[in-house]
Amino acid sequence: MERERWATRIGLILAMAGNAIGLGNFLRFPVQAAENGGGAFMIPYIIAFLIIGIPLMWIEWAIGRYGGAQGHGTTPAIFYLLWRNRFAKVIGVFGLWIPLVVIIYYVYIESWTLGFAIKFLLNLVPEAPPEVEDPETYLKPFEEFLLSYKGSGEEFLVPSLYAYVIFLVTMAINVGILIRGVSRGIEAFAKVAMPTLFLLAIILVVRVFLLETPRGSAVEGLDFLWTPDFSKLTDPGVWIAASGQIFFTLSLGFGAIITYASYLRKDQDITLSGLTASTLNETAEVILGGSLAIPAAVAFFGVANAVAIAKEGAFDLGFISLPAIFVNMPAGNFLGFLWFFLLFFAGLTSSIALMQPLIAFFEDEFGLSRKHSVLMTAGIVFFSAHLVIFLSGSLDEMDFWAGTIGVVFFGLLEMVLFLWVFGGERAWEEINRGGIIRIPRFYYYIMRYVTPLFLTALLVTWAKEYIPKIVAETHWTVWVTRFFLIGLFLFLTLLVFIAEKRKVKEGVS
Repeated sequence: MERERWATRIGLILAMAGNAIGLGNFLRFPVQAAENGGGAFMIPYIIAFLIIGIPLMWIEWAIGRYGGAQGHGTTPAIFYLLWRNRFAKVIGVFGLWIPLVVIIYYVYIESWTLGFAIKFLLNLVPEAPPEVEDPETYLKPFEEFLLSYKGSGEEFLVPSLYAYVIFLVTMAINVGILIRGVSRGIEAFAKVAMPTLFLLAIILVVRVFLLETPRGSAVEGLDFLWTPDFSKLTDPGVWIAASGQIFFTLSLGFGAIITYASYLRKDQDITLSGLTASTLNETAEVILGGSLAIPAAVAFFGVANAVAIAKEGAFDLGFISLPAIFVNMPAGNFLGFLWFFLLFFAGLTSSIALMQPLIAFFEDEFGLSRKHSVLMTAGIVFFSAHLVIFLSGSLDEMDFWAGTIGVVFFGLLEMVLFLWVFGGERAWEEINRGGIIRIPRFYYYIMRYVTPLFLTALLVTWAKEYIPKIVAETHWTVWVTRFFLIGLFLFLTLLVFIAEKRKVKEGVS
């Protein structure tokens, strides 16, 4: 059976951009920038984009297109095409494991955005307290609102029935889009979702820019966010944060880009298309994401309090501070609805991409129908998500291993396998084949030498910092999550070799 293909180039670009544009663009990026030198953060951020983001993006597009031309859309089979060694398939399991682990917690957070959007639309949120002088007191009702929604506890969480129902609805929406296929489902949704997402973001940015109180204004917020603190540039942590943000924002090392690219035609352009999709993502992140949360917090609470809020993290900024700000404004409930509906659309475009690798694996390697592949993947995600829903700390642990360390580790493996094992010149020609533009030759040396060394240094730095903490961890909930993650990796590895035996038995290449 012939594999599906993207119907249009614009649909492909929007789907790829949607894969990258997610909750991190509007929540994680402004917090990272505010905490790591403001405008100075953009220096390591841009450098990381040029020497990590763009090279790895082209590599993942090329690997995916190469595998798709031979009937494979996931890394266990594609890595074996690049390196005829069974160990390549084990390495490739990370390309299934990482997106699966991330979607297990990501889809639950995504459901919060839908749940909050409905709450705001129906005016079922706390009323704005009369005084804003003490932000901690002012934000307390909204903090309690979030905790009552998702539950709280040192070991076990008990979410509200409403939160669980909305989680079911969110899962159903993801399945409904994915079950229609690549062109009629993912691509068709991206053509609607991406323009809607940008429109909602622009409306909110315009409204935030008009926000001014005795404590500050949005312009002051932009000034705070982008005033450079160059002393931060000597801090290795800032460079690590910038590099990690590039991985997170472009969805690099997640396996989803490779799967999406496998639905390209053999000689279809990836050089300009990949660059265009990345540019759309950066526009959403830097221009729109940087113009919402932090400027609004500064205008409403003042610079000093906004700094404290940013240090509390992206969840507090997005689910506590921003709702508290919106309800104090004219038509605040509607603005709150727009904010969370924007986040929901951003999350949805990413979640369908994160589910697609395992769906493609069942289709390509087991020969299952689209419907059965989607339902099997959704079933695994649904039941696994209960660990995140009910076990305290599991979300952070999954995000650390898969969404932080895992993506960088896998990105390094991709580069080594493609540029060194498969062959540098072969890889370079594969990237440029059919390209509307030809990549400057100096990028060959960046891909082959500079980026792998940079990623290695990044992993070594992380290892020095985190290995002692990992070994010292004693809380049982953390170790339950870790054993679950190991078990999930072994389960996927078993599936990979079962699929291999099936193909050998049936004489399928």
